[in-house]
Amino acid sequence: MSGLTHFDAEGNARMVDVSDKAVTARVAVAEGHIRMAPETYALIDEGRAKKGDVIGVAQLAGIMGAKKTPDLIPLCHPLPVTKVSVELTRDPDLPGLRITATVKTTGQTGVEMEALTAVSTAALTVYDMVKAADKSMQIGGIRVVLKDGGKSGRYEAE
Repeated sequence: MSGLTHFDAEGNARMVDVSDKAVTARVAVAEGHIRMAPETYALIDEGRAKKGDVIGVAQLAGIMGAKKTPDLIPLCHPLPVTKVSVELTRDPDLPGLRITATVKTTGQTGVEMEALTAVSTAALTVYDMVKAADKSMQIGGIRVVLKDGGKSGRYEAE
């Protein structure tokens, strides 16, 4: 288990002790997408979904998801999140929606999990809102594309 910070010497799960880490500005950006049938995409694009504003509700759900991350992921630290933005962009070539979340904080640990949770929650909300029209939607490509701050510095996906 060497190098895995969420396990002790015996292999038991543990929350990482960040008390000796410096407080620094942290940011993480995650992305993902939800692919759907062209007819389902048209429902969203034209604002005809029976449950209402799919993009607006999913955006709000993503923000709320980021704020609830430590309640969902057992070993995540509760953080004073200072910014969460979630963008859903229509992509007729998927067809579907591309989702990007940016999360910021000033603290002793990063916000990658919050950004990933924001994207996941937004995608799941889209699915929930239009599943009556298309149960075959696919959520995918969820990943961290940028992380900055802290001891490990900056990471940017290729």
